Amino acid sequence: MWVSTKAQYGLRALIEIGRRDGEAVPLKDVSERQGISQHYLEQIASNLRRAGFIKSIRGAHGGYRLSRPAADISAYDVVTAMEGSLAPVSCVEDDHTCDHQNVCGTQNLWHRVDAALKDVLGSTTLADLIVESEQLQHARLVQLDPHYPSA
Repeated sequence: MWVSTKAQYGLRALIEIGRRDGEAVPLKDVSERQGISQHYLEQIASNLRRAGFIKSIRGAHGGYRLSRPAADISAYDVVTAMEGSLAPVSCVEDDHTCDHQNVCGTQNLWHRVDAALKDVLGSTTLADLIVESEQLQHARLVQLDPHYPSA
């Protein structure tokens, strides 16, 4: 199972946009903070908009904001919107029937892998990832400056 940079960057962009609490976030800001090419980010934002995760705001203070609460967006939804199927092998795809299911010794393994992946990504919301990223950032600041407020 390989998750492309498109899906990884899509999640990172959504975290960055979600951290701004409803404020319109220019892609330039996301690009700079996340170290992602702005050109590539524009393509990703287009996919995220079409999938209904973000909406664009025009004008001088324009940019992107989440189109629904971060708690209502799962990592699974984002990754599958960017990637398509996450099935580790074709025989566990929802619409696939396997010619070897009566003799295959690995089919149950792949079903368990698929279920575990769906469980982890499906139970992780964008809100969870935002909180985790803010905790990480805070921990880094405390590490760099011992006098930084720890609470």
